Amino acid sequence: MKTLEIRGLSKTYSNNTHALNDVTLKIKEGMFGLLGPNGAGKSTLMRTIATLQDSDTGAILFNGVNILENKDDIRKKLGFLPQDFGFYPNLSALDTLNYFAVLKGISKSSQRKNLVAEWLEKVNLYEFRKKKVGGFSGGMRQRLGIAQALIANPDLVIVDEPTAGLDPKERNHFHNILSEIGEDKIVILSTHIVDDVSDLCTDMAIINRGELIIQGSPLAEIDKIRGKIWQKIIKKDEIDWYNSEYNVISSSLFMGSLRINVFSDVDPGNGFKAKDVNLEDVYFKMIPQGDFNGGK
Repeated sequence: MKTLEIRGLSKTYSNNTHALNDVTLKIKEGMFGLLGPNGAGKSTLMRTIATLQDSDTGAILFNGVNILENKDDIRKKLGFLPQDFGFYPNLSALDTLNYFAVLKGISKSSQRKNLVAEWLEKVNLYEFRKKKVGGFSGGMRQRLGIAQALIANPDLVIVDEPTAGLDPKERNHFHNILSEIGEDKIVILSTHIVDDVSDLCTDMAIINRGELIIQGSPLAEIDKIRGKIWQKIIKKDEIDWYNSEYNVISSSLFMGSLRINVFSDVDPGNGFKAKDVNLEDVYFKMIPQGDFNGGK
């Protein structure tokens, strides 16, 4: 059983941004979702696990070995798709993936050729294999990034905002790929898209302002607030009053009006109706509405 243990990880940047504050997590084999708004510290945590930057304090243990002290060892077992991924624009998809396969230690040319073809098929790029990557759309580049992260059959996979730029069909295809590989590996899915975690992950955490808010299974976290989320449609100019009178956790436009969701242990009355709870409600309850902003 593979395990990844993060102990007391902290990171402050030179501009005094506290990106991580004493984060502790234990992650087992399977799909693990890391949720949080932009600026929560997700990318900082992913880059630190991937040994691309150092923390100020703390340790990260993969199968009991501190990866911050054994970076070369973990890099052989790691597949990483960062949020911003660059390619050589004049290389074809075939040559690009072959290049990454060489970097990842796949030295036999026949094995490399077969793996490159296999992964180009899996990410629906085989028919474009001879096309220069510089001419790819954002979604095509993302799919090629997924292939390079997985081609060497890594034990630990980190994907940071992986469905950004993918249309719904591509997103579903990507979910299928991750679900296939997630059975005997640790796969960390870092995202602000709640549905990605809800669809794929059996364990999850929510991080905000560099701090761990919760860790647990999505179903267990949903059960904790079941029967405590209430919904009502109001006029847009009424929102300030409702914010002052109720614990409004989220709002969205609905046919020119506002649909609001509030958290309450008891029926708040006043026309509110019980809502069928999902993981998005857990997320909004844990993250104050004013915290959805940009950052690292």
